[in-house]
Amino acid sequence: MRRLGVAALFILALTGAAAAQGINESAKEMLGSWEFSNAGHDRVCTVTFKADRVGAGYRVEFDPKCAGQFPFVKDVAFWNYPDNDLLRFVDGQGNALAEFSEVETGMFEAPTPGFGVLFLQNAADAAPKTVPLDQATGDWALVRGTGKPLCVISLTATPADRGFALAVKPGCDPAIARLNFRHWSLDGDELQIAPERGNAWRFEQDDTNTWLRIPASSNPYTLVRQ
Repeated sequence: MRRLGVAALFILALTGAAAAQGINESAKEMLGSWEFSNAGHDRVCTVTFKADRVGAGYRVEFDPKCAGQFPFVKDVAFWNYPDNDLLRFVDGQGNALAEFSEVETGMFEAPTPGFGVLFLQNAADAAPKTVPLDQATGDWALVRGTGKPLCVISLTATPADRGFALAVKPGCDPAIARLNFRHWSLDGDELQIAPERGNAWRFEQDDTNTWLRIPASSNPYTLVRQ
């Protein structure tokens, strides 16, 4: 009996290895966990792509909250991703419920009726990245579009009631000066500057010397290191 048990385990191991070897290169790069979200990023869950064969594709697992956020996933039977083609979530009748195209390395999108554009992002890339404090402190020019600086803002490391103290230097454009920015903070990979009243302005890092205000606009505000 013990020999039979060992033999069974050996066969299972060989079966798993064979499944992994049989998967094409495009699909092989998808194996593991990915962030699954909508365009507004207010619906986010995790999908895990497996190499186990299921029908004309492979097994896929969604975390429990996915079904509440994206009800169609309850009908997904398997996934497939032929080389040089689209990645698909497929139901038991062979219908594609969502079709994703790779828009950049580690990022896929799928225009999906009833849900808008859906996204898949590698879980490691999707994890918030903490920006070191010394990358944000110092003097920054606030610029609108390609115009001249509207203001120079000094981000200090002095603790304040909300994050750190912020100083607006003389000569600031009146429209910006009257907002009376007082505090700034880092929230994961976002930099926020908070006016005396109203919502904080949020920025994402473009490079070590530039932060872009989000959400994106056609004439965005930018913080440029001085």
